[in-house]
Amino acid sequence: MEMASTPRTVEDIFKDYSARRTAIVRALTSDVDDFYGVCDPDKENLCLYGHPSEIWEVTLPAEEVPPELPEPALGINFARDGMNRKDWLSLVAVHSDSWLISVAFYLGARLNRNERKRLFTMINDLPTVFEVVTEKKPVKDKPSADSGSKSRGSAKRSSDGQVKSNPKLAGESYEDEEEEEEEEQTETLCGSCGGNYNADEFWIGCDVCEKWFHGKCVKITPAKAESIKQYKCPSCSIKRARQG
Repeated sequence: MEMASTPRTVEDIFKDYSARRTAIVRALTSDVDDFYGVCDPDKENLCLYGHPSEIWEVTLPAEEVPPELPEPALGINFARDGMNRKDWLSLVAVHSDSWLISVAFYLGARLNRNERKRLFTMINDLPTVFEVVTEKKPVKDKPSADSGSKSRGSAKRSSDGQVKSNPKLAGESYEDEEEEEEEEQTETLCGSCGGNYNADEFWIGCDVCEKWFHGKCVKITPAKAESIKQYKCPSCSIKRARQG
């Protein structure tokens, strides 16, 4: 069994993942006609394998139970003639992405938490097979609650303790979306001075009115924002005091 062999490093597993991914991408792109031809619906359940040698193979699933490695989707050939060709290839691509991830984390069973996170980050930096096959460009994420990041002083915490990301950040998307990002940025104005959003300045958002403010305009520093669970801008604080 692969898992029982000498413990693998993150780099070893990523190399294995990359090679298998390369093989599958080739099957679904440059070798797509050959791949399409061998996926005969009249044959038994077929699977698409990507091997560490960067060679792809369409064959029957492993007979051993449990298998040496997680198995890819079974019977990909059955749906070939019942679907649009592009849709079918996209479906195979999605299942292949799932299989590649499962194999990588199977081989990384002995990795610790930080190593697993690093492995996933390395994998996530590559386009998925689905993105390659559909020619869809991946878009980089904005800072999110999951990351817990307050980089560039651009996030605040809401009443539920989660981190809210700032207005659109510049340079965080691919070229085909940069112009759209710039247009969206001009729409974000400071609720105090009316100035435009600048990624180099610290901003904080109000949990009540949801307006954004320069930290300097409301006298909130990045360090102070870290300890604020629910921020209320000066206007909302005054309104709340009057209501009380």
